[in-house]
Amino acid sequence: MAVPLPSTLRLSSAPDEIQHPHIKFSEWKFKLFRVRSFEKAPEEAQKEKDSSEGKPCLEQSPVVLDKPGGQNSVLTQRALKLHPKFSKKFHADGKSSDKAIHQARLRHFCRICGNHFKSDGHNRRYPVHGPVDAKTQSLFRKKEKRVTSWPDLIARVFRIDVKSDVDSIHPTEFCHNCWSIMHRKFGSAHSQVYCPRNVTVEWHPHTPSCDICFTAHRGLKRKRHQPNVQLSKKLKTMLNHARRDRRKRTQARVSSKEVMKKISNCSKIHLSTKLLAVDFPAHFVKSISCQICEHILADPVETTCKHLFCRICILRCLKVMGSYCPSCRYPCFPTDLESPVKSFLSILNSLMVKCPAPECNEEVSLEKYNHHVSSHKESKETLVHINKGGRPRQHLLSLTRRAQKHRLRELKIQVKEFADKEEGGDVKSVCLTLFLLALRARNEHRQADELEAIMQGRGSGLQPAVCLAIRVNTFLSCSQYHKMYRTVKAITGRQIFQPLHALRNAEKVLLPGYHPFEWQPPLKNVSSRTDVGIIDGLSGLASSVDEYPVDTIAKRFRYDSALVSALMDMEEDILDGMRSQDLDDYLNGPFTVVVKESCDGMGDVSEKHGSGPAVPEKAVRFSFTVMRITIEHGSQNVKIFEEPKPNSELCCKPLCLMLADESDHETLTAILSPLIAEREAMKSSELMLEMGGIPRTFKFIFRGTGYDEKLVREVEGLEASGSVYICTLCDATRLEASQNLVFHSITRSHAENLQRYEVWRSNPYHESVEELRDRVKGVSAKPFIETVPSIDALHCDIGNAAEFYKIFQLEIGEVYKNPNASKEERKRWQATLDKHLRKRMNLKPIMRMNGNFARKLMTQETVDAVCELIPSEERHEALRELMDLYLKMKPVWRSTCPAKECPESLCQYSFNSQRFAELLSTKFKYRYEGKITNYFHKTLAHVPEIIERDGSIGAWASEGNESGNKLFRRFRKMNARQSKCYEMEDVLKHHWLYTSKYLQKFMNAHNALKSSGFTMSSKETLGDSLDIEDSLESQDSMEF
Repeated sequence: MAVPLPSTLRLSSAPDEIQHPHIKFSEWKFKLFRVRSFEKAPEEAQKEKDSSEGKPCLEQSPVVLDKPGGQNSVLTQRALKLHPKFSKKFHADGKSSDKAIHQARLRHFCRICGNHFKSDGHNRRYPVHGPVDAKTQSLFRKKEKRVTSWPDLIARVFRIDVKSDVDSIHPTEFCHNCWSIMHRKFGSAHSQVYCPRNVTVEWHPHTPSCDICFTAHRGLKRKRHQPNVQLSKKLKTMLNHARRDRRKRTQARVSSKEVMKKISNCSKIHLSTKLLAVDFPAHFVKSISCQICEHILADPVETTCKHLFCRICILRCLKVMGSYCPSCRYPCFPTDLESPVKSFLSILNSLMVKCPAPECNEEVSLEKYNHHVSSHKESKETLVHINKGGRPRQHLLSLTRRAQKHRLRELKIQVKEFADKEEGGDVKSVCLTLFLLALRARNEHRQADELEAIMQGRGSGLQPAVCLAIRVNTFLSCSQYHKMYRTVKAITGRQIFQPLHALRNAEKVLLPGYHPFEWQPPLKNVSSRTDVGIIDGLSGLASSVDEYPVDTIAKRFRYDSALVSALMDMEEDILDGMRSQDLDDYLNGPFTVVVKESCDGMGDVSEKHGSGPAVPEKAVRFSFTVMRITIEHGSQNVKIFEEPKPNSELCCKPLCLMLADESDHETLTAILSPLIAEREAMKSSELMLEMGGIPRTFKFIFRGTGYDEKLVREVEGLEASGSVYICTLCDATRLEASQNLVFHSITRSHAENLQRYEVWRSNPYHESVEELRDRVKGVSAKPFIETVPSIDALHCDIGNAAEFYKIFQLEIGEVYKNPNASKEERKRWQATLDKHLRKRMNLKPIMRMNGNFARKLMTQETVDAVCELIPSEERHEALRELMDLYLKMKPVWRSTCPAKECPESLCQYSFNSQRFAELLSTKFKYRYEGKITNYFHKTLAHVPEIIERDGSIGAWASEGNESGNKLFRRFRKMNARQSKCYEMEDVLKHHWLYTSKYLQKFMNAHNALKSSGFTMSSKETLGDSLDIEDSLESQDSMEF
């Protein structure tokens, strides 16, 4: 009965190195004749079984060849019994041949899907390691991708890491079907590509029951026979040849090592390990020596397979021998070489070596060897190249221009000779072409494209940061910018604007979460991670809060990460401020940073797009502004930065955005409490941040002044503005404030409000509600944000303007004569006033007082227009005097620095406020008898005290945060998306970029270019329009 040949003896699959010249004949013979098993006598069979038990190897061959004649077809055991010496050697060689056969079989399988290459009729296969082919490379260039090698591409598409593959376990090629799947992944074809497997193929080392080698046995239906010990003569001959070939390969490997030593040719520049002062163990010496030249490592580099070489040696070998590691033959390219870890370099540099000079017996460390041998100028035994200054040889780019010219002098002469001979003396073109070819060889095609554009006179286009500044400041969405980018590129043939992915890379540097930092001591209950970007507004919420509004959408930055990003954005301003104060750049602080906090509701921000949970269409924004930075120098604090426009939306950085109502105390508490916890932790810690290459220390002072009265009452736990206790700065009631308009002092504080809340909550004296309310002075909820007792200048103006608007109506109706007017009459007075102001002052009626209307209303021209509707001359004088006094007091709380901007008004403020209060209590007694508005009370009673404490009121106003409301609406329209969650992320990100000082410098340069008279006629041709692009490109080289 014919028995098939086991896979361990199938010689056609063996590698070429161990195949016998007559192997083709053997294959033909096996196909032509039937293979029979030998029939043996029972006694001999039993003896053979006993003698060969427990030794299953290649000696037990189940096949022999039938003789053509059919006679004497059964050979005796004695005739083919192996010599004992040959049997012992063949047992060892059989295992290695099994592994070689297994490795050869692996070459016929795909590394990714595991299919046999026979399934592809064209036998198309691709190497797993190495650079991608030309077709794939052209595809990625069209798609503007950076993948240049197969391992990276396979990892991205199939999630398989092939960089750690071993050739004896894993196949080294993949099939055309997997190649097609990669093209389908990144191409634009519509055809479906069949993927043979849904799971990753697992590859295992060779075993006696290997799936690769013994797949033929599993399909057999016939009974297998016991293997026989006898071997054919030709198989024995073939194995002898295989051993001889293996011996030759070993000798070739030894000779290849000698060849690599000759290629490196570094015996005159590298130190031998015999110069080591200490007799280290052999394995340690091997770990610090190059595996090519076997000298002590000089400028060591590490390959991806973790082998160490001298940089010169490995680069020379890669150039001559090919792109693979000389030690393990793993694919290796010059771009894969990296420096070893610093700990290894420190050990290497600390090794003591003997000076090779004959007259010197000193032992020096390897780090100081170059400096030492500089004293042996005339000795020929010193091996390392010595500079004239005795310093180690530096990299070319780290040298001065004069030193670079000196080192490249000979190369420059050779290039000039070539240019004179071949290119007509065009040295520039030769050098640029060499640089271009070097970039192409290293697969750095993006830089090569830019260089090629410069060589062709097309320019390299604007920097990504400039394009980002243009996009953010012109409120272009992603699709709008991409459309502009493609249009300009198609019309002009030049890539003036950068693609979107380049802008996203530029964004990362400017957004929080990019720069590393450290807190000393670490912040309590705050993660030490520094790569934290936009997070959910409810993250960090204490678990003790049982119910929080899950339908609220909120996005924010982590407070400390946002402050770090803001400081790094101001790096140039901080360093320039230190130079302007004649301070050294290396001072590391501590710097004191004063931060203004603002929070305000934005009202209705509803849009007609988007979907998601039912959320309130009102929004709240929490933001901050870096107001001032000082540094301790000697015994005084030196101011190195102060925000010139503290009320501009360009310096008010958003920290948290939420779709919520500012009146919803529970929602506001749930979202802002983690943020406030981070702020409290930062107060007692110092920030360690590297700025200008030097670690510097920063301390923070937080001042919550940018709140309107409604929000102050909300976060400080006070009753609403209609309460009897009208002031958020003192404990005066409305009646007390109307009786004493001027003389009050600031008495409230955050700590006192907390104490009063505890009294309100626990009622320790068992008082009635009215008595308890009088004791806590209007505190009815727990304060959760610390605010600075101050006046918000913007809302103070708006509140006072609303009161003057009411006074004008009452004066038109002569309420001082008839205080009991009906509601219809009062509406008629308001309509008369609105009509007259629209006619004379071009002031359109509004539903609610705003800042612009208030500024136009509070003028003497408005009073003169109103007086035309009032018949009494006496009332004219009272109104004019009241407005005149108000306009004299207004600059004191509106100016950024009243002591410099309006010192005269500041000195007269007390007198003017007392006269203003006197007019209210006499001429306008009908309105202010027993009552007064909140902002009139603060204006008359508390302004001088706040100015004396803070130096300014206007600088600490919330005007910058209010100006950001219109930005929120524009950014939301710009980033309209179906999901409001992602929409809020985009709005927060672009609002942050809008406030970046780094991007503002580019826009300032652009505005300066426009103001200098740069215009373009609409009739200019397309060719003339390139002048605009050239002008835009000139922004890149401008010094700010």
